[in-house]
Amino acid sequence: MAVNHIRVVVWSTGGVGSIAIDAIRRRPDLQLVGVWVHSPAKVGRDAGELAGGPAIGVSATNDADALIALQPDCVVYAASGPQRDADAVPDYLRLLKAGINVVSTTSTSLVYPPAYFAAEWRDQLQEAATSGEASFYASGIFPGFGSDQLALVLTTLSKRIRAVKATEVALNDHYPVASVMMDGMGFGRPLDFEPMLKTPGFIEMAWSAPIHLIADGLGVKVQELHGSLERQLTDRDIEVAFGTIKAGTCGAVCTRAAGVVEGREAIVIEHIIRMARDVAPDWLSSEHDATYRVDIEGDPDIHCAMTLGDVQGHGAGRGAMTATATRVVNAVPYVVEAPAGLLSSLDLPLTLPRHAVE
Repeated sequence: MAVNHIRVVVWSTGGVGSIAIDAIRRRPDLQLVGVWVHSPAKVGRDAGELAGGPAIGVSATNDADALIALQPDCVVYAASGPQRDADAVPDYLRLLKAGINVVSTTSTSLVYPPAYFAAEWRDQLQEAATSGEASFYASGIFPGFGSDQLALVLTTLSKRIRAVKATEVALNDHYPVASVMMDGMGFGRPLDFEPMLKTPGFIEMAWSAPIHLIADGLGVKVQELHGSLERQLTDRDIEVAFGTIKAGTCGAVCTRAAGVVEGREAIVIEHIIRMARDVAPDWLSSEHDATYRVDIEGDPDIHCAMTLGDVQGHGAGRGAMTATATRVVNAVPYVVEAPAGLLSSLDLPLTLPRHAVE
């Protein structure tokens, strides 16, 4: 039986983008036709080699117009950086207006578009999607599957629900972007340093989308959001991908956001990140690179833990990055087939990974 090829472009060749390139290469129903890169040094190089694999005959480019001219069916957008939304939204608008579907791991606040913090941008994206008859879908692992859809799947076992809590416990020593980790989250800084996470309302904004997605899925309304931040110091130097975290500076961060329903904190998202496993020993821990817990208080009580990566971190975060990339790659055929507009996981069926079994 002939397989219809969906023509795909990958936007960036960082950790997630490289995994997406390999995932697409392995699927007979997807055809990689172009790759965008930011660095001039990568222009002209084979995309497969940039992704750490064999050559695949697709050269990377920084010419967005050339990629749009290829008329791909979908772009897998995986760029990263501290100004992710500000840089990405103009790209989304161009792609959607050109009739190109987009799946993204970049703009995690768009996992549930109705709760997007920038209403003006959201309206522009919706208009572009409508005019171009294209769709946009953002997901990943957390925010993404681990922060919302896993919880919703488990609630299908519930007769009564009082509270839902989704937690990520992650070792993020592999993440290389110092501006995000140090200035944004406060790692490697003293506790009197005020990272972006400490900006009033930032945590609530960052986790609003998955909280509202869960609420929508369960048919309830979030009345308000509560956010909090905790940090703990490391008592030794820790070597990580973005440099050295000195003893006496922040080595672990915990953010918590709670959606209030009927006067109580009913939907909670908690995110615990360490730079080494022995920091913050009194917090919830895991021997894996990443653990995603869902705890549902109700009838019945439900407790589920999903782990990614090798025991004791031999995967150096690879499991979580692979899950982030393949979450959207596997969604490509479903997004291409979906009606035009801004989508969330509530708008798609299970994005099953056809052709993944080897």
